[in-house]
Amino acid sequence: MALIQVNFMSKTLLRTVPLRVILPVDKFTRPGMPVREDKPYKTLYLLHGLFGNCTDWISGTRIQRWAEEKNLAVVVPSGDNSFYLDQPASGNLYGEFIGQELVEITRKMFPLSHDREDTYIGGLSMGGYGAIRNGLKYHKTFGYIAGLSSAFHILEDIENIEDRIIAYEASCFGNLQEAVSSDKNPRVIVKKLKEEMGGDVQFPKIFLACGTEDSLIDVNRAYRDFFIENGIDLTYYEEPGQHDWDFWDLCIQKVLAWLPLEEVTSGMNSGNVGGE
Repeated sequence: MALIQVNFMSKTLLRTVPLRVILPVDKFTRPGMPVREDKPYKTLYLLHGLFGNCTDWISGTRIQRWAEEKNLAVVVPSGDNSFYLDQPASGNLYGEFIGQELVEITRKMFPLSHDREDTYIGGLSMGGYGAIRNGLKYHKTFGYIAGLSSAFHILEDIENIEDRIIAYEASCFGNLQEAVSSDKNPRVIVKKLKEEMGGDVQFPKIFLACGTEDSLIDVNRAYRDFFIENGIDLTYYEEPGQHDWDFWDLCIQKVLAWLPLEEVTSGMNSGNVGGE
């Protein structure tokens, strides 16, 4: 499994930005085992949480191992503490970066499928919110969305958010009262698409998960109900767990089992040389 560090000049963020890319191009098998057809890779774009960066998913979970088994490319960007939203005043267009530029440039760099049904986005906490919001906004690009312990609460109960949190969130969302009724709110995107396209809208399929000991469990259940009520194909998972890497390591494996990926095939690597 190739683990690639990428730095490129982003037009939407106006600076050089880092990526980590898991790419199974170097996977090889033992004699007699089937060889994968030479074709583009299905791709999962994974978004980190608050205070994180592009190394989090790789160091916090076993995503590299599981992606290799299923011949899945994984792209992990750094989103700072942006909630993956466009912030025009500062020149940081994180939403456009995630929903358009990142997909376009990685498809130029690597042998990735250009098909919507092969292109997925997911994330945890802040990144869960970012995946749901941008996956819905750019629904023509992403066929599947996964949100783990998603930070939906930001625009749900703004009257009770502490002043210090409001000051920080406002730097990402702008005026919170206005953000509630804008496309920064996933609920607004869903309703607007249904109004504009009626029965013709093809929503991405969505996977939601949250631990029952997580303070975000109630708002994730509320979004579960909202998506179902609006006819979105939803898979929901919860079990005892908190807002931590133990839960996300468990859930990302469930996400990979839910996605329409290739059959598992084991490759030779430093942890499996010649064994079964």
